[in-house]
Amino acid sequence: MPARTLILLALVGLLPTRWADGDDLPPAAPPYERLRYDASAEPGTLRFAVIHTAWIPPGVKTLRGVIVHQHGCGEGSCRSGLTGAFDLHWQALARKHDCALVAPSYEQPEKEDCQFWCDPRNGSDAVFQRFLADLAAQSGHPELATVPWALWGHSGGGHWAGGMLLTHPDRVVAAWLRSGVPLLEADPKRPQIKPHELPAAAVAVPMMCNPGTKEGVTVKDGRFSNVWPANEIFFKAVRSQGGLVGVAVDPLTAHECGNQRYMAIAWLDACLAARLPKTSGGPLRAMPAEAAWLVPIDGTEAVPVAEYQGDPKQAIWLPNETVARAWKHYIADTAIPDTTPPPAPTNIRVTGNVVAWEAVADPESGIAAFIIERDGTRVATVPEKPANPFGRPLFQGLQYSDTPVQPLAAMTFTDTQAPEGKPHAYRVIAVNTVGLESR
Repeated sequence: MPARTLILLALVGLLPTRWADGDDLPPAAPPYERLRYDASAEPGTLRFAVIHTAWIPPGVKTLRGVIVHQHGCGEGSCRSGLTGAFDLHWQALARKHDCALVAPSYEQPEKEDCQFWCDPRNGSDAVFQRFLADLAAQSGHPELATVPWALWGHSGGGHWAGGMLLTHPDRVVAAWLRSGVPLLEADPKRPQIKPHELPAAAVAVPMMCNPGTKEGVTVKDGRFSNVWPANEIFFKAVRSQGGLVGVAVDPLTAHECGNQRYMAIAWLDACLAARLPKTSGGPLRAMPAEAAWLVPIDGTEAVPVAEYQGDPKQAIWLPNETVARAWKHYIADTAIPDTTPPPAPTNIRVTGNVVAWEAVADPESGIAAFIIERDGTRVATVPEKPANPFGRPLFQGLQYSDTPVQPLAAMTFTDTQAPEGKPHAYRVIAVNTVGLESR
């Protein structure tokens, strides 16, 4: 069955999909693409169905890479992956580097073992690459089948992202591992998890371990208390071989993602800028060794690599000075400074009393809200009260696994208070998450 037909059938509900029951799929018309792959009963293949959604920056002629936003374990987190490609802030990172943004959503029932997808060797690697090949064919971007990947993963998604890096080190730009890392040695407490090997090529790939402080750092018991010990083992194993790995402990959270995106996007931005080939199809570039900054594993002050006095193979690695300064703020209170206003909204139009517009996110601080002006007077904020139970208020809201809430927020405002009988002039102002306003 042709891929485009498969998408259309899934959208109208003719394919069996658990996620379509109770969670309507966001529309996936271009620049979005979506493909669903059925579960398989064959040994070594993916036993869960999976939906992959991609966003391709409009107007880009040749893509340079793919940014993957991978949810965690459990049915709720898996469902949250349905909106990952619609995230305006992550799209800003993808747009900046001419990358597609991809978000998988594995149809894992709550009581099933997520190792059947978060270990790439259990079929999710093969299906992911099949998706990229199919996407390359249907999107008009044949380079998607071969471009490199920048990986972000939460919880089981961290296992997946790390596992993909260890399996395909020559294909991965960098990997951000939020609250989950792949095992490098057998764990008697979790015998069902098969450890990975650490190939020599993997130590040249930037990695960041990002646990919450309540996951075994300052809180030593509870459901997620084993996260930090696993991160510590992974960090020491990779760093002892000179691997480019850092640690950024979230000072505010347990397993929820909190404000980590402001650090993760900045870190991935630096890695993409340094490593992506200048032209699509070329080899990944090495991180510039002289630009790195180091900090002791229990420290708060990073210094240039040339000035570091301790054993560098026991120190946190950071790619450059800009990231190091952001890291210092992040580990203190997650309040990374930003002095640049967000981009101004565009294509503002009025139909009757409905104002609509378009906007791209501030790459540093995302979008918190929009201010509506009528005839030079501020009359509304959209949303009226921006909310986010896990961190800074966001226009799109935030789910547990760092994805927008459903239904997706719309860039519209209905002006029910406008005086009738005369024309009105409207302006829309974007506000980022540190309170700065656009033009």
